[in-house]
Amino acid sequence: MTRSNSHDVLIIGSGSAGLTLALQLAEHHRVAVLSKGELNAGSTWHAQGGIAAVLDEADSIAEHVADTMTAGASLSHEDAVRFTVSHGREAIDWLIGQGVPFTRNGDDAEESYHLTKEGGHSQRRIIHAADATGKAVQRTLIERAREHSQIDLFEHHVAVDLITRDKLRLPNNRCVGAYVLNNKSGHVEVFQAPFVVLATGGASKAYLYTSNPDGASGDGIAMAWRAGCRVANMEFNQFHPTCLYHPQAKSYLITEAVRGEGGKLRLPNGERFMDRYDERGELAPRDIVARAIDHEMKRLGCDCVYLDISHKPAEFIQSHFPTIHKRCLKYGIDITKEPIPVVPAAHYTCGGVMTDQYGATDVAGLYAIGETAFTGLHGANRLASNSLLECIVYARSAAEQISRELAGTPEQPQIPDWDESLVTDSDEDVIISHNWDELRRFMWDYVGIVRTTKRLQRAKHRVDMLQQEITEYYSNYKISRDLLELRNLALVADLIIRSSMLRHESRGLHYTLDYPEPGPELRDTVLTPVNYQWPRR
Repeated sequence: MTRSNSHDVLIIGSGSAGLTLALQLAEHHRVAVLSKGELNAGSTWHAQGGIAAVLDEADSIAEHVADTMTAGASLSHEDAVRFTVSHGREAIDWLIGQGVPFTRNGDDAEESYHLTKEGGHSQRRIIHAADATGKAVQRTLIERAREHSQIDLFEHHVAVDLITRDKLRLPNNRCVGAYVLNNKSGHVEVFQAPFVVLATGGASKAYLYTSNPDGASGDGIAMAWRAGCRVANMEFNQFHPTCLYHPQAKSYLITEAVRGEGGKLRLPNGERFMDRYDERGELAPRDIVARAIDHEMKRLGCDCVYLDISHKPAEFIQSHFPTIHKRCLKYGIDITKEPIPVVPAAHYTCGGVMTDQYGATDVAGLYAIGETAFTGLHGANRLASNSLLECIVYARSAAEQISRELAGTPEQPQIPDWDESLVTDSDEDVIISHNWDELRRFMWDYVGIVRTTKRLQRAKHRVDMLQQEITEYYSNYKISRDLLELRNLALVADLIIRSSMLRHESRGLHYTLDYPEPGPELRDTVLTPVNYQWPRR
């Protein structure tokens, strides 16, 4: 028998967006939060740099808006940018009220908060907790959520698919819950709620090299697509310029703030090169820096370039970047004396599920926030440290809207149990790992930092074949977390490829040798699901 859980709101994802929403709603509503692993397994925990917000008198909303629009290659939606930026201070004040220990300018608790500067910003506006901001935010939000009696936290629960009235063959479509795999018991449970929120993060695990944790498999985007939601701008995948290059350093990112505090990018011979690509040098937006590094690595045939901040005093480096200093020492690199070997890596999904300023999607009762969503904020390239800002601002906005709508929620339908009667245990899980490796490698080779039409065509051919294999496997064998993630990742990879093929220009994060210049028209790439056929289960 399938276990059933009933709540007012079901939040799929336990990062900063999901937990902020839960805490906002829990004063008056019963909330469930699902996490694929531990509560700290998502991308928020790994975020180093900080949160961008206008907090200094020398700064202004207009400047933050302008910097965001410039970084987004003029494709950011100005209304979304202004909405996000104008709510920045209150979002930070809320986090401070929750107890997030942001770094101050001195040891005194009354001192002002220290603000740093990152690539693409015209002012110092990045509030941070040393070089482990995400960990400080996430730890605080987890503590608050655990204390709240109205929030039920479900770790090791993997969403399989959303349940809609359409899927139940009922009129007046809306989302009414989700089928969820309890990864510990191996059973699929029904989670029923009149409002479901996708806060599952991005899809950077579609690429061979990424700064993201293993769970960044695009689950929310894939589930929303299968439920009938439009997605937009999936071709814009941000590659962080500086990921630590070391055989044992899996997915370790070197924060943008290192360059913001004076770090220089150098070739293996010690020569600087960024000034040849952009007058802003190391502080150019991420897409420019990542392409420059990629070009130099290919030109020289070298495995990496180097990020050097050793010209700064050792005390300065250790106080500003204690986590990075400690981690690099673990691999025999003393950043106070020598440069850090770095390479670009897939980092952030700028596109996603289309939403309004409250996080509402095309399907009634279904919301998306954080990296899962496309709000229009990031345009063709995300400005550094706008991501956590977006998570907090839109979680708070979604909470207000959901609270208003909960009073008039229609009666919930009867949801059938998950049917496993026609499937068997798999004895060939090697197929999952093989397909996972193949997918991530051809996405890196063909749909990476620099693209061509021919490469995209090759990738489309490969992803079509993989999806056929995965669909057959999914229909015949019992599900697992690995299979669910592979299924979702293959779908999102297809959306990325299709979106890339539709953009016949180079803009922001989408750079193609066949169309090297930006086109005259500013437009989003919108994909709409047509006649989706639900798999028989």
